[in-house]
Amino acid sequence: MPYTPVNSYDGDLKIWSGEPVSHYFDPHLSIGQIIFQEMRRHPQLVAQISASENTVLTRQELHANSMKVASYMRFLGLLQSDVVGLIGRNTTHMPAVAYACFFNGIAFHSLNITYDQSTIEKLFDITKPRLIFCDGDEFEKVRAATASLDVKIITMRNHPKSADSISIDEVLATPIEKNFQPARLELGNDQTLAILCSSGTTGTPKAVTITNSRQILAANHQLTTADIQYSHNTLDWITGLLTTVTSGVFSTTRIIADNAFDPAFALRVIEEYKATWIIQPPSCMAMMVNSPEFETSDLSSLRYFLFGGSRAALEVQQSIRSRLSSDCLQFMYGFTELGALATYNCHFDEKPNSVGRLTNGLKLKIVSEDGQSLGPDEMGEVCIKNNQHWAGYYGNQLETREIRDPQRWYHSGDLGYMDQDGFLYVVERKKDMLKYQNIMYYPNEIESVISEMPDVAEVCVFGVWSNMYGDEAAAAVVKKQGSDLRAQDVVEYVSTRTDSKYKQLNAGAIIVDDLMRSANGKTNRIANKNHYLHVKERS
Repeated sequence: MPYTPVNSYDGDLKIWSGEPVSHYFDPHLSIGQIIFQEMRRHPQLVAQISASENTVLTRQELHANSMKVASYMRFLGLLQSDVVGLIGRNTTHMPAVAYACFFNGIAFHSLNITYDQSTIEKLFDITKPRLIFCDGDEFEKVRAATASLDVKIITMRNHPKSADSISIDEVLATPIEKNFQPARLELGNDQTLAILCSSGTTGTPKAVTITNSRQILAANHQLTTADIQYSHNTLDWITGLLTTVTSGVFSTTRIIADNAFDPAFALRVIEEYKATWIIQPPSCMAMMVNSPEFETSDLSSLRYFLFGGSRAALEVQQSIRSRLSSDCLQFMYGFTELGALATYNCHFDEKPNSVGRLTNGLKLKIVSEDGQSLGPDEMGEVCIKNNQHWAGYYGNQLETREIRDPQRWYHSGDLGYMDQDGFLYVVERKKDMLKYQNIMYYPNEIESVISEMPDVAEVCVFGVWSNMYGDEAAAAVVKKQGSDLRAQDVVEYVSTRTDSKYKQLNAGAIIVDDLMRSANGKTNRIANKNHYLHVKERS
């Protein structure tokens, strides 16, 4: 079973602390150096299986492919100060590209395939990659977005017939450099490992640097060569990066797939390959629970079921738990800027909806609007410190200073509290606060009520501005398969559960096939609100 974190509390400073970090590897080795040596230790073990492309690679084969891609980068003269761009699915050779970057000490900047040309142009204009690995599906879009850059584009699948495109097969024909060794990092483990993107719910995503640190391994040291990891998330997600790193470090077998997430497919993958470890956003959990195949799927192999990124309805959590052979569903909390898990909850029955206790090496405080530290059961902004170097948002020191203060506390923008037992509860994003007739409330308060309805699969609540009342709550609701749920049913149900005028769905509700999401899969309140207004305008 997973290790349960233990926290201490300093009542004078009002700061919670996780246990000290234990070093399982030489602390001077980079992530790339660790993966390089671990791959050589277990050459015949299966490293990777693509469930969609039907490919299987041993660790020796994946190691060789990674060195070939790294040798290609060295042949082109790429330096550790350069950046490699990624914008692709989990295809057979994408992990080799990531490991090649780790071996060379070159950070990759990974973007989501759903980004439009304008967003790709803005983001890659920040980091100016020398090489970009993308799928042929997005080649034309990427080429147009990077027309002003001096960049080579390598396609990972569906290779276009273009003189500007190089296929990954050509790169893999590169001879491995003689006596190949992973590079020593010029800046040590303060050097940037990868560059991901913030969720972008309030504008163009920011380029978030992830430090080459051990913190990304936190809460996963129990993984062994017997484990089989499965995550559908691509390398632009922190969870996709986490899976790629932990699979290489702990010599697990990793299941990948290059198709869009499909609940029936995911359930089949877990059953067929006997996955022991998965990580998912709540939206995927809800899709699985709502699929016809859920009740007959065998999930008994799972020993670690991690989820996070947003809140999952208790009913969805209970449904998942009912299908597991061990109590292994763990609610996690973290944010991309931290580069790792911050907390995880191994005590569902005692602390439902808590995101758990701090992982090793972290400190946490809850801060009021005026910057004062708060004690247990007092709600304020969640601030976390990991005492590690962070290069910030690439090329954006102004935004960097806003999220991390001079004392190196990350200001998460999340409102929450720590209970008397050191368990964190994240209530809402600060910017999601709504105000009705000068009374403040949070969308989550109404979402929790709607989620109790047996016919509701997912819900997103947002404010619709009224000149008379301020923010009137409205809801976009996904009903369960086969349900006859109507929007008016939702409005009426909420009205029976509260006598507070401001917590009613004063602006109404709509039934939708799926919620609008950001590129990283999180529910996007602004997009759902805009869709709602569009629907109402047409009706």
